[in-house]
Amino acid sequence: MTAYELYWGRDALAAPPVIRAIGPADCFTALAQGYDDFRAMPSYVAFVGLFYAVAGVALASFASFGDGLHLLFPLASGFALVGPFVAIGLYEMSRRRELGQNADWRDAFMALRSPALPAIFALGLLLAVLFLAWMGAAQAIYEGLYGDKAPASATAFAADVLGTARGWWLIGIGGLVGFAFAVVALCVTVVSFQILLDRDVGVFVAVGTSVRLAMRDPLAVATWGLIVAAGLVVGSLPAFLGLALVMPILGHSSWRFYRLAVERDPAHEHPAPPLTEPQVHASGVKGKPNSFLFPVRGGS
Repeated sequence: MTAYELYWGRDALAAPPVIRAIGPADCFTALAQGYDDFRAMPSYVAFVGLFYAVAGVALASFASFGDGLHLLFPLASGFALVGPFVAIGLYEMSRRRELGQNADWRDAFMALRSPALPAIFALGLLLAVLFLAWMGAAQAIYEGLYGDKAPASATAFAADVLGTARGWWLIGIGGLVGFAFAVVALCVTVVSFQILLDRDVGVFVAVGTSVRLAMRDPLAVATWGLIVAAGLVVGSLPAFLGLALVMPILGHSSWRFYRLAVERDPAHEHPAPPLTEPQVHASGVKGKPNSFLFPVRGGS
């Protein structure tokens, strides 16, 4: 893939994405369709492992620098910033079901074979930078109000945050800054990852289409953002365990939101080869590949 294809794609000029006029009602339609995808494909089985892997990394990070208790909430809320990248496999599952394939959780890994994978990772890197910037801002806000001394304990810190003026300032300023980061992330990614998975248009066109949609239908995009935020809050209780169910539903629904917001163009969509491709051996008998992720071509 050349730099031009990475950022603009082959179809950016020939077939630019066309957005539709949508409203808040379409957000709930997408949510219902996403829930239907979730029921049809037990994607939570695959997502549980990913969720706990991320949680394990987070806990290991806290153990390594020991005094990051005040960053627990920013870290948890920042998950929404990188959620669109994490959900790429769920988009692939919904895409395949939409095409009439009998998709299951293994199809999530077929996103790793997408020709748009370099562009997807480039956009994911942008989200990672945004996430790190949010964590840095959260640290700066805390130090501005509390100094560089870490909280003594979770109980004492919670009591201070909820019962003192500086605690309310921390909540207020942190909430406003976090909201600004969330708005930027929402406008940039509301449909951009889905477009990259679906068409060869490049990072700039995908992000530009997402921003155009947010500017054209801000009420619909804001409603979708509130639905996602509410789902993440509900899924975070108790102890973030509910995210193992909420995230797959939101991931499938995000693909359905994209389908409602952006017109299809089958002539310029990426192909979706089946999970397994029958192989013709020398004997002329069809067999199965040795790998469900990377089919082995040729016979023996």
